Amino acid sequence: MRDHDLPAPQRRGRGKSRFDDDESHFLKRGRPQPTLADPDAEPDTEDHWSSWDQAVHGPEPHPVWLVTELAARDTELGVLKTGKEADVHLVRRAVPDTDRGCLLAAKRYRDAQHRLFHRDAGYLEGRRVRRSREMRAMTGRTAFGRQMIAGQWAAAEFAALSRLWEIGAASGRIAVPYPVQLLGTELMLEFVGDAEAGEAAPRLAQVRPTDAELRDLWEQMVDALVVLARAGYAHGDLSPYNLLVHAGRLVMIDLPQVVDVVANPQGGEFLARDVRVVAAWFTARGLPASATDPLALTETLLREAGIR
Repeated sequence: MRDHDLPAPQRRGRGKSRFDDDESHFLKRGRPQPTLADPDAEPDTEDHWSSWDQAVHGPEPHPVWLVTELAARDTELGVLKTGKEADVHLVRRAVPDTDRGCLLAAKRYRDAQHRLFHRDAGYLEGRRVRRSREMRAMTGRTAFGRQMIAGQWAAAEFAALSRLWEIGAASGRIAVPYPVQLLGTELMLEFVGDAEAGEAAPRLAQVRPTDAELRDLWEQMVDALVVLARAGYAHGDLSPYNLLVHAGRLVMIDLPQVVDVVANPQGGEFLARDVRVVAAWFTARGLPASATDPLALTETLLREAGIR
């Protein structure tokens, strides 16, 4: 299968690099945005009780920084990123009249009235739902089916992050944001960046590493890909724009389209594409092509996944 046959982020603009992103930018920090379900609604300036007691929680033990008290309130601080499939909002969860508080990234997938993943059928292969009515609705892209797909993206990302966070906590070989909670099509995550300033960590595409830093980041990239393969996963849409660099650590984000490389007939192609894209970025930044050989790395990962 050729690269253009696989789902890929849409790019726009003339004269942009192949690694330019058309989805992410920081918008209007300090002013809440309307909910996706009602685009014409006025911005909600109120804070709300924490939704912790209504949601599915991330892996235990919960990090010490996480506020889980039911007396906490969630305050919208603005939008960190906009995209075709979801917007990411900055939220402060704090217990009033105490020093207990934390910043969270609330990823809200678009509802049935909004656009879903570009050519999403390939990513959904290998995923199953129990009731045939639901499967028919998803296949036919009815309004109910589109809502179900949006829920699948959120649930798939939450499950993958939960598993990878536990592996990373034990091995140190992969870093992902801690998945705080899942409620419907909203996924709340650890905020990765400068919490005091409310500034997200830069994406890999934005950093200009030294030669030594570049080699270290590539080694971290290989470690993360090996962990993914051993867990039976391919990221499915890996690029320098869904990798953050925080305190010298490579942090993988945006995993809703995570692919089961065994169950999905295209699993090997998705894995190979991930490798080609990140290897091309590192080579373009000066790492020798012999160190980033995508064919050799892909073969290694396929063996690690047990499909070679």
